[in-house]
This record gives sequence, structure tokens and C-alpha cells, in this order.
Amino acid sequence: MATPRESAFHTISGLFRPGRKAAAVGEKPVLCLTKVTKAFGGRKVLDELDLAVPKGQSLVVLGLSGTGKSVLLKHIIGLLRPDSGTVEICGQNLWKISGPKRDQLRKKFGMSFQEGALFDSMSVAENISFGLRRHTKMKEPEIKARVAECLEMVRLPGIEEKRPSDLSGGMRRRVGFARSIALKPEILLFDEPTTGLDSITSDVLAKVIVEMKKRLNPTMVTITHDLKVAFEIADRVAVLSNGKIHHDMPPAEFEKSDDPEVQAFVRGDSTLEKAEVAS
Repeated sequence: MATPRESAFHTISGLFRPGRKAAAVGEKPVLCLTKVTKAFGGRKVLDELDLAVPKGQSLVVLGLSGTGKSVLLKHIIGLLRPDSGTVEICGQNLWKISGPKRDQLRKKFGMSFQEGALFDSMSVAENISFGLRRHTKMKEPEIKARVAECLEMVRLPGIEEKRPSDLSGGMRRRVGFARSIALKPEILLFDEPTTGLDSITSDVLAKVIVEMKKRLNPTMVTITHDLKVAFEIADRVAVLSNGKIHHDMPPAEFEKSDDPEVQAFVRGDSTLEKAEVAS
């Protein structure tokens, strides 16, 4: 009989279609959440949520404001502990290992926060090298070379000495991307990477994410409201509503789905919000 973890993986892996990245037969997912529940003040934000993401795949999660998308990311990276259920990273239960081992596991992650979340008192180079100085024994020439490599990867070469205040919003986000990949993580998390940006800048960021994906082959989970960006960067698109993952499918299928909830996102239909509030 399949375990809950195996059931969660097979449920999602069964959704794969030709042309979509799939896990090799028998390969365990890099990220696996099984029946994860989290409540705040008596309100369930996550309700026995199941999610599995194979190695090298890009999952985008859509959802209305306040539905728990950022809470989901915080559970994946171990910043929040579920009230019940399990979170497994690379086959290890995040909350059944020691604190030091959990910290080591978190080093597999790179996270890009909303607005970039840069240190204003530091230069671009200092922001990107922060983790390198803290977690590695790299020498200064190596750090300098790695910073330059990361900036080149996000299409911002030569801005090492600038301050965050000298940069546009889109540039700050890309510096945040560069910082997130500095330690060569296996897993990348993006929390609303294009929020508040114009459509052209958002398109540049989407293309940068796609380029990073091709070069680094990370496992990716992105939270966004931007459907155009979602369709560009995703292997899978899913909806988080009522505490669970729904409508997990490739972008092309998502866009063509006749499900009312999916179409509400595609069309920007406010009836979805009314239904969510009523539930």
C-alpha cells in the first residue's frame, strides 16, 4: 500500500503530459509536502495540502491575495513548522532532523523576496557576496569572480559598486536574483518576482528567470499574480485555494481549461474572489 508521501507524488506525477519535464521512474521528488496543515488564530491557511515537485521542474502557484501562498513558501524553506503533515526536502523530513542538519538543508535553497529585499547600506557586490562570506571559505578573488558571474547571469554586468538606491525597481529584483544564486542552490524560490513592475520590466525579469533555469537547472517554485510571467517560466501551473493545491497542469492546458476557477484567473474574473470569500 502506498504511503501518503508516495500517494502525493503519484497524484501529481500522473498529471505529466508529453513535453513536460517529468521525474525519472522511481525518482523521489525534491520537494514533497504531504497533508500539510497550518492555522493562524483558528483559521486554516493550509488544509492537508499535498504537493510534489521533481528535480529540475518549475512550478508556479497562483492564488488570490491572502490565500497562503507566502505561507506555503515559508513551509517549503522551513521558516514555518506545520501544525500537522510533513515537509520533505531531498528525501529528508525537515522537522525530524536536528537544527544543524536543518540549517545545512536550507543551504540547498536560494530565495528571491518581494521587492528584492536588499541591504540598502551595502553595495550591490556586498549584497550578493553576503552569503558567500558567511557560508564559504572563498578567497576575495573568488568572491569577486562569483559576484561578476551572477550579475552577468541576470543581465547586469559591471554594477558591483552601485547602491540599491541607485537602481530601478527591476534592477533591484535582478540583484536579488543574483544574490539568490550566489551559493549555487539546487532549489530556487521566487516570491512575487514582478509585483509592482510595468509589463516590459516584468517581461525582462521573466526572460532572466528562464535563462537562469536553462543554465542552472534548479528545481523552482514561484508565487505570482502575473499570468503572463507564469506561462513563460512554468512547467506546471497550479492554484492555491481553500488551503489546497488545485488545477495542477502545464501552462497550455491551464490556459485552455474550461474549469470556472481556472478561467477566472485567465480572464481576471472577480467571481472567483466572491466564491473564495463565501467559502
